[in-house]
Amino acid sequence: MTTLVGIILTYNEGKNITDCIESLRFCDQIVVFDSFSTDDTMSHALWAGVQLVQHPFENYAQRRNAALDSVQDVADWVLFVDADERVTQALATEVRAVIEQPGTIAGFRIPRDNYIFGRLTRGAGWFPDYQTRLLRMGKARFDPARPVHEVALLDGDLGTLTNRFIHYNYRDVAHFAEKQRRYAIHDAKILFDDGVRAKPHHLITQPIRHFWWRFVTLKGYQDGLHGLHLSLLMARYTYRKYRLLADMQASRA
Repeated sequence: MTTLVGIILTYNEGKNITDCIESLRFCDQIVVFDSFSTDDTMSHALWAGVQLVQHPFENYAQRRNAALDSVQDVADWVLFVDADERVTQALATEVRAVIEQPGTIAGFRIPRDNYIFGRLTRGAGWFPDYQTRLLRMGKARFDPARPVHEVALLDGDLGTLTNRFIHYNYRDVAHFAEKQRRYAIHDAKILFDDGVRAKPHHLITQPIRHFWWRFVTLKGYQDGLHGLHLSLLMARYTYRKYRLLADMQASRA
């Protein structure tokens, strides 16, 4: 029988980890791959009887590759699940079925139902929000050149599952802003390293362009005022990213 290992990447996820673990009980083994949490994440994981591995955080892609390495001797397939995600029974059944099928597929992408500020969000780019998370061992790695917003590199074909993760994404505006601040720093550095340079007009045009993309092109308007709010918040994130990029340029001049 094919061995499936569920991996949960954590840092201070004490409020989420128990429910996430319970949704992965259909796996043959569950690993909590922790970046030295300072809350009660570890005690919850140990109480649940799953394997706990601690590894220092370098970047998001490196962390996923290190997690893959940690189970290479025991897993045929790996399912990555974030601590604020849940696997439904329908998704669990589909996962167990597809990994038993022969073929050249090296990984599967899985759609997500995103609950943002407690509301199921369909527009502005948050659905179907495919995540390549079910990976055949030895046939997948994460691109080290993409340390943020990780990209899986597959030695084989990519399949798509029908059933969805449930993702309890962003509890409130403060939580959203905290994460987007971190992403802005990482993304500005990537732009700078790639030779992209901010011009004064970018601080106006790029946020406007991003808002239009989220609210109109990606149909954020379908979510009404909620979609408008999210599109404006993402435009603000884009402004912050280009502001940081401009600051990097000035400091290197």
